[in-house]
Amino acid sequence: MKRAALYVRVSTDDQTIENQLLVLTEVARRSGWEIVHTFSDEGVSGAKGRDKRPGYNALLNAIARREVQIVAAWSVDRLGRSLPDLVSFLSDIQAKGCDLYLHQQAIDTSTPSGRMLFQMLGVFAEFERALVVSRVKAAHDRCRARGVRIGRPPIPRSRVEKVQKALQGGQSIRVVAASTGVSTATVQRVKRSMRMVQTIRQEAGRA
Repeated sequence: MKRAALYVRVSTDDQTIENQLLVLTEVARRSGWEIVHTFSDEGVSGAKGRDKRPGYNALLNAIARREVQIVAAWSVDRLGRSLPDLVSFLSDIQAKGCDLYLHQQAIDTSTPSGRMLFQMLGVFAEFERALVVSRVKAAHDRCRARGVRIGRPPIPRSRVEKVQKALQGGQSIRVVAASTGVSTATVQRVKRSMRMVQTIRQEAGRA
């Protein structure tokens, strides 16, 4: 008998999880699964990350502990909002020996046909990612053609000088970032440029 976890979610407070639970419980009974966990997120969007969805987070933790052999959910959008998210989720849980059942899409990765459908979903997800990359690149090209700057605005010279002075004073990268109001990555870039300038000067002095 497979150990099953039910995951149900609704986006707004005026919706209920009862219908999802009734259907999934009946599926588990017909399939001979033992329901060992039921996780829910109520009034939470599927677009939220794991840290904002306590039920989803608890589900993933249970899977990681190998307490669950199959996860049953009402539909794809109960788990996440995008196909790449679903494929990533499936890959993660299957690495832990766990399968997935989605009622609305009739997906059951514990069956040969379900596994084939999962592989097809992976192909579509890769295609979707390629389309997104292509659209973003095209948008960037249009912006550049119009003279629109892309990316973060340049840091004022006065702030760069403050970072340099603080680094020369021997302060750590984190301390400098906090005191000057820039990111640690920016401080690291300034530090690297200072080293390059110093190296060039040394090479010039030996020439």
